[in-house]
Amino acid sequence: MTPRIDNAFRHAPDAFKAMVALEGSIAQSGLEYGLIELVKMRASQINGCAFCLYMHATDAKKAGESDMRLHLLPGWREATVYSARERAALAWTEALTRVSETHAPDEDYALVEAAFSEKERVYLTFLIGAINVWNRMQVGFRATHPAVEEARAVA
Repeated sequence: MTPRIDNAFRHAPDAFKAMVALEGSIAQSGLEYGLIELVKMRASQINGCAFCLYMHATDAKKAGESDMRLHLLPGWREATVYSARERAALAWTEALTRVSETHAPDEDYALVEAAFSEKERVYLTFLIGAINVWNRMQVGFRATHPAVEEARAVA
């Protein structure tokens, strides 16, 4: 895979700074770091964003997330290792990442409403929107994740 633009963010530094500021705001929102990483991972799985999957799997592992929970994430509905709060966040992540198909169903919102305060729901929704923007930037411009660079260095 060949990148389409080398470092797209240097062409839009103000937009990049705004996204980083949004990420900082989300990080300070009170949402748990582990939950944030699971949401980013799930949206990135749906969007097929290898760059973000690499980044967030690495970050989640550094923060103590287990390999098994990361491996089971695509099958979270059947897995028993996620809390009710995490399950609600993952359902909302899928609903909003696929919003053209799902139209954000009331059933998924009810799960989020039961597990998150209004403030948390707003930040969770910003989180989902932000990771979808990052995914679209990385997939759209064919950004390569560091593992590819590591593999090239070995070859």
